[in-house]
Amino acid sequence: MLARFIVRAIFGAIGLWLSSMLVAGVAFSDMGSLILAAVLLGLVNAVLRPILFIVTLPLTLLTLGLFLLILNAAMIGLVAVMLDGFTVDGLWQGLVAAVVTGLTSWVGHMIIREDQKDG
Repeated sequence: MLARFIVRAIFGAIGLWLSSMLVAGVAFSDMGSLILAAVLLGLVNAVLRPILFIVTLPLTLLTLGLFLLILNAAMIGLVAVMLDGFTVDGLWQGLVAAVVTGLTSWVGHMIIREDQKDG
């Protein structure tokens, strides 16, 4: 279970790094901040996101799931508020970072799932 969290954190870090390369307004002060942001994002997504998902479920259904992008951007924004070395300048930057990080995490999940099928 710890190994799975570490692998997910690694893919989260890759997604956050790609976001900082592709999106003006998303930045890290150093590699340590990137790693800490990925770990914090994993913890926030594991603890807080399920609660917020349930609370905002009517809005998510009303928007046909598009509100999940806002929720993911909010999780990234929360991590940026918690961590001095990580900045996200606004909602649009957070949304794009959420998409990039989500796609990277999805690819990581597919790789992990493939490894489980082979083993």
